[in-house]
Amino acid sequence: MEDKIYSEYCAILAEELQPAMGCTEPIAVAYCAALARKTLGCLPEDVQVYASANIIKNVKSVVVPNTGGQRGLTVAAAAGIVAGDADAKLQVLAGITPEQVEQIAGYEKRGIVHVHPSEKDYIFDIQVRVNAAGHTAFAEIAGFHTNVIRLEQDGAVLLDRPYTEEGPKHATDRSLLTVERIVEFADAVKIADVQPVLQRQIDCNTAIAREGLQGQWGANIGRILLESYGDSTHNRAKAWAAAGSDARMNGCELPVVINSGSGNQGLTASLPVIIYARALGSAQEELYRALVVSNLVTIHLKTGIGSLSAYCGATAAGCGAGAGVCYLHGGRYKEIAHTIVNAVAIDSGMICDGAKASCAAKIASAVEAGLLGWKMQQHHSQFYGGDGIVVKGVENTIRNVGTLASEGMRETDRTIIRLMTSGMC
Repeated sequence: MEDKIYSEYCAILAEELQPAMGCTEPIAVAYCAALARKTLGCLPEDVQVYASANIIKNVKSVVVPNTGGQRGLTVAAAAGIVAGDADAKLQVLAGITPEQVEQIAGYEKRGIVHVHPSEKDYIFDIQVRVNAAGHTAFAEIAGFHTNVIRLEQDGAVLLDRPYTEEGPKHATDRSLLTVERIVEFADAVKIADVQPVLQRQIDCNTAIAREGLQGQWGANIGRILLESYGDSTHNRAKAWAAAGSDARMNGCELPVVINSGSGNQGLTASLPVIIYARALGSAQEELYRALVVSNLVTIHLKTGIGSLSAYCGATAAGCGAGAGVCYLHGGRYKEIAHTIVNAVAIDSGMICDGAKASCAAKIASAVEAGLLGWKMQQHHSQFYGGDGIVVKGVENTIRNVGTLASEGMRETDRTIIRLMTSGMC
């Protein structure tokens, strides 16, 4: 494999597979608010939050971690201001104490945190303007969860990073991703080059899934799957992925290793592969290589879809999971390509209507589609070009998915947001 591609694939995994506590959109709001408060240097007397519609959608119904079960944008901003560690980025709320939970609730109830729709046309935009004692500060994040593009203090610009929607969203080059190269990389990668990020994903995501099965979280989708459909490997793969989301969407404070900016996608891409590897008795090295496939396939699909849209990102991660399970069973490029196309054809109509408890059930559906896509190719069955959005060639089909999500579902996204946010701002 070319050195440039090999190095870039390692860098993509390191860039994407980061730990985060809680749903990443409220965490990004908290991070932006914490930056504004840090820049101001004291507790703000007034807070104005400006957020793009997709941010409002994804924060509206989900529990903000470490806040005692509180939900919503004003809570996320208050948590970042009162107790956030701006230097911790996506773990900005990890160090909150019980005393600070009460302080967050009290601060939010003062009614000084105000939310407005962003006037910018960015899909992902968070702006927080704060003031106190005659001083002001401003922070803005755009494009993705940790991309700080502007900081101001008393009108003086401290940071001004150029940003356009058309420009690159990542430090790494995603145009190098293809399914064939991903499989080649998984076969060739030196385990030491990927072990730290993958082992962290295994440890973190398994831990929160176990908590989701043992505790009372949300709609308890993971536990219901096990109690209703038994302990087969196939069902456990769905149940563990769903259980991780049960806990994460409903305030569990355990961290998740994300994929493409999403903890739910990180859970979906990893846990079914882990479950199948354990059932097969696979060597740890084989598990790492299969996780390389599942994670990179997910990232490849999500690159065209975009970070936030009306297209449920778990669908892409379910395809990735199916590809990883296929790899564990000896499948390589041909078999994995068929698995991805089959899975895409099954579940691409699933919408994203924000982060919330029902995401766990959508994850179960996405994993089912990925596993059915794999089983189809095992039985020499497949969907062909001309079957709906499927066209000849896996890369062409992946491009169609990106077009569907980023262009075709724009009006769907606007309708979902209007239905969800009417009267909020």
